[in-house]
Amino acid sequence: MAGKGILAGLPWWVTWVVVPVILIVVFGGLIATAVGFLIGLLFKVLIAAALIAGVIYLVRRFTGSSSLSKSDW
Repeated sequence: MAGKGILAGLPWWVTWVVVPVILIVVFGGLIATAVGFLIGLLFKVLIAAALIAGVIYLVRRFTGSSSLSKSDW
């Protein structure tokens, strides 16, 4: 592999410290944007699920106490 040949003669700290730090500095904004987007999307999905569950709960609670039967639907 070409990657192992390039890093073969360097000390271990270059491979395991310097290279990841450089990648995080260069792509840090992109990584932060992607993580923020995923967390925001997950939050919105959880909020939507909670709202839908609340509506279903309220509809079942109030329609169950009325005099209408399910055959009327």
